[in-house]
Amino acid sequence: MERFKIREVKAREVLDCRGEPTIEVEVITETGIVGRASVPSGRSRGMHEAFELRDGGKRYHGKGVLKAVRNVNEILAPALKGMDVTKQREIDELMIELDGTEDKSKIGANAIVGVSLAVAKTAANALEIPLYRYIGGVNAYILPVPVLNLIEGGKLAATDLDFQEHQVMPIGAKSFSEAIRMGLEVYYELGRILMEKHGKYSLNVGVEGGYTPPGMKDPREALELELKAIEELGYTNKFALSLDCAATHLYNRNTGKYTLMGKEITREELIDFYEDLVSAYPIQSLEDPLEEEDFEGFRELTKTLNVQIIGDDLFATNIKRLRKGIEMKAANAILLKVNQVGTLSEALDVAELAFRNGYGVQVSERSGQTEDTWLADLTVGINAGQIKTGVTRSERTAQYNQLLRIEEELGKRAKYAGKNFKQPF
Repeated sequence: MERFKIREVKAREVLDCRGEPTIEVEVITETGIVGRASVPSGRSRGMHEAFELRDGGKRYHGKGVLKAVRNVNEILAPALKGMDVTKQREIDELMIELDGTEDKSKIGANAIVGVSLAVAKTAANALEIPLYRYIGGVNAYILPVPVLNLIEGGKLAATDLDFQEHQVMPIGAKSFSEAIRMGLEVYYELGRILMEKHGKYSLNVGVEGGYTPPGMKDPREALELELKAIEELGYTNKFALSLDCAATHLYNRNTGKYTLMGKEITREELIDFYEDLVSAYPIQSLEDPLEEEDFEGFRELTKTLNVQIIGDDLFATNIKRLRKGIEMKAANAILLKVNQVGTLSEALDVAELAFRNGYGVQVSERSGQTEDTWLADLTVGINAGQIKTGVTRSERTAQYNQLLRIEEELGKRAKYAGKNFKQPF
């Protein structure tokens, strides 16, 4: 049918939330139905991610994406013309074949994922159904727990905190709308507490809208202050704490040691530190607590701690690496980032494999996020149960606003993941 036949695919260079270039793609059918998607970009990237094609040179300090734009317009567009926009897997597999590399470095993963997502959005528009329902069908009904990064460190902020994200999870809420309200109330209260203790400059925010208190070095202080804000509002036991440690960036491959709070420590000492943290605080999730090649260490930590252990750099949304983790019992959850792998179909395959093996799936933004809200739809579409997308900047709140719309549309059918965020079914 003409309604579903691709007439045109076109790309352009736009800006992400950091003011850096990224790629936006439009897929248009013969009857003029359009789907548009933009691609986020990570600052904290693992070595196993699919290749993000940048231009180099002086323009935008080398970060331009005109090569990726050209690859969409000159390579992918002619190949996809006339194809059925609802044949997502067929289209994704053709793009992978046209690229022909393991990491999508010929055409660029950013070019390919932009087309892949735009195809899905066009198909949903052609079928006149929401994107989350197109992805998940009639069984897409679970609203996720928002994982709110209230205090930032690592590569996301100009602070002395080594861990990247100090998060709160409103697992005791009864609905997503209640959860996001409670989470933002804690954010405001934490700002008041930080200003009293660390002064007005602590209210400056990092890449994802979390606070960046100067002089704070110990993650335990961040957790303590988050707990204080939670308790002051009477929300004790309604929140869990969590951390994105991004430990690959703390690791020295030459010495085989990590640097934490200015001190070099071994893997065993770092694991002991995590054990102390989990015993002292209501932490229910640790992301990338060890460096990206340490499957053995992840297995030990997963066995030792009765919390969610997420592999981000460890898995890089790569099905081969996830299979290895499952076989070794390394981690028990995966961070799902579509642009780490390069197509929507591959990301959905990874999520399905994770769920089938009892692994949690936390859908995640990138630090260089855009205002596009496909992330929220994807989260509900796969019933992930948890989403990590920052706190207060508009490209972050755009995801939350979309989830509020989806919750309203689902009505009584909507289920909030809450305490079952890891396995929400």
